[in-house]
Order: sequence, then structure tokens, then C-alpha cells
Amino acid sequence: MPGPTLVIMAAGIGSRYGGLKQIDPVGPGGEIIIDYSIYDALRAGFERVVFVIRREIEAGFREKVGRNVEARTEVEYVFQELGDVPEGFTVPETRRKPWGTGHAVRSARAKLDGPFAVINADDFYGASSYQALSAYLGAAGDEAGVGDYCLVGYVLWNTLSDHGHVARGVCGADEEGYLTEIYERTRIRKFGEEARFSEDGGETWTDVSRDSLVSMNMWGFTPSYIDALEERFPKWLEANIAEPKTEFYVPVVVGEMIADGAARVKVLPTDEKWFGVTYREDAPAVKAAIGDLVEQGAYPPNLWSA
Repeated sequence: MPGPTLVIMAAGIGSRYGGLKQIDPVGPGGEIIIDYSIYDALRAGFERVVFVIRREIEAGFREKVGRNVEARTEVEYVFQELGDVPEGFTVPETRRKPWGTGHAVRSARAKLDGPFAVINADDFYGASSYQALSAYLGAAGDEAGVGDYCLVGYVLWNTLSDHGHVARGVCGADEEGYLTEIYERTRIRKFGEEARFSEDGGETWTDVSRDSLVSMNMWGFTPSYIDALEERFPKWLEANIAEPKTEFYVPVVVGEMIADGAARVKVLPTDEKWFGVTYREDAPAVKAAIGDLVEQGAYPPNLWSA
């Protein structure tokens, strides 16, 4: 059996920095976070990479990221475009931004005919997380029309920034470790050695266990998830197309499928430390963490010359 495919949602990469050239390297060889994600995935047995990008960044993206990967595995590029909607729908003039992460994955539908994982381009997930995903997908199989999916669950405290609040999906799971729901918390932050969340813009804060498992958008799917996106996206558009900022999210579709009995999602716990540059001030800590991993021998000093 061929290894699974890694789908990387990269349509927004570079946007917060003003372009791809402005993305600061985090590795000693000039690597950016996405380089480590691909390196870890290939070592874990993934055999294809599908990049979901914006058409206008294709040339720069191929130069900064793609050329290193193309020499090592099969690579596909697909474009997340606002006009990619089902027949019968017209994009409103007030809509400017893409339709969300569910739409991003749907953009890759023609390239996905086997098990696949989905990640964000600018998140560092850790090597063992890819190993767990690859192992699960290698044995995944839908039964009786029920999708056999998985989600890597991170310890909340290992995902928080020292420089402000973040959004996290706090996972609920049953006794067998299957996802029951995700509580979307849009404002979680550290308070000393404790974690708290706010639902009123920061007026009041409520304790949340620092050991809670949270989703960092690291999913594993069988091809039936693409069928679900195709089925549910038109229904979502019917209800939301007039709203210029609402988005069609991966976890929302997963949650609907769980509620409908159309999917089971195994939560794969990990102790990996998540890294990301949510705030500019996070960048030095990310670089230091990568540097420590290089010194420990987890990664070579230059990924793509190794």
C-alpha cells in the first residue's frame, strides 16, 4: 500500500508578513516552519504532498518551498479560489476572502483518492505526531458508511503563546478516545501557571485545565471526507453565502458528521510541543526551540542538504 498524502493548507502563508520573502527563517539553514513539517512527514511514511495555495503566490512558493520538496517526493499544487463554488451559486460582490479551511481541502478534491492528512502551513507539529498520523492512516478503513478519521490532540499548555491570547479547539472524547465534540475557544491565554479563556472579549476569564487536549488542525481522513465536503458545502452556502466573513471550517464538517453518525474520529494524544508564530514576539522562541532540536540531533543543520 502506498503511504498517505499530506495536504498543506498554505493559501494564507506569507499574508501576515506582507509576502513570502518576508517570512523569517526559523532553522539554521534558512528553513521555515513548513520545511520541518514536510521533512517529518516524509520520514513518517507520507509519499505525496499537495499544497493548497493562492494562484498569485505560485511562483514565489515554488521557489521558496516547492523546489526542495519536488526533488524528494511527488508534489501537486492546487489553488484555493473564491470562484470555486458548486454549480448554481454565484459569489457575492461583498465577498473578498476565501471560504475557509473546509473549502481549502475541497480545493484538492481531484488529487485525493486515498488516505490523507491535513495540516496548517505555519504550524510546527513535531515528528511523533506525523508518525502517529501515518500509522493510523495506514490501517484506516470506513465501515458501513462511517468515516474512519483521526485527529492529533495536543496538551493545551504546550500550544500557548507567552505573548497574548490564541484560539484553540478544546476536544471532548469518550472512554475509547473517540472525539465527541470540539469547543471552540477563541481567546485562551496563560495567567501565570494557569490557563484561562474568555468569551466576552476579555472582560471575564474562566479557568480551563492546562492538560486539556486541543486541536491544532492536524487531521487524518479517508476519501469519504471529500464526499462529505461536496455534499455539505452547497448546504452551507445556502445558509451563509450572504455573510461576507463566515467560513466553512474542517472541524465544523467533522462535528456534523459525528452528530449524524457518519464518522468516528480517533483522538491521537501527543506530548509534542507545538510551535507557531502567532505574534511577532513568538519568533525568537521558535528559533531557539528549533535550534535546541538541531543540537539534540533531531534534525540536521540543513534539512535539504542532508
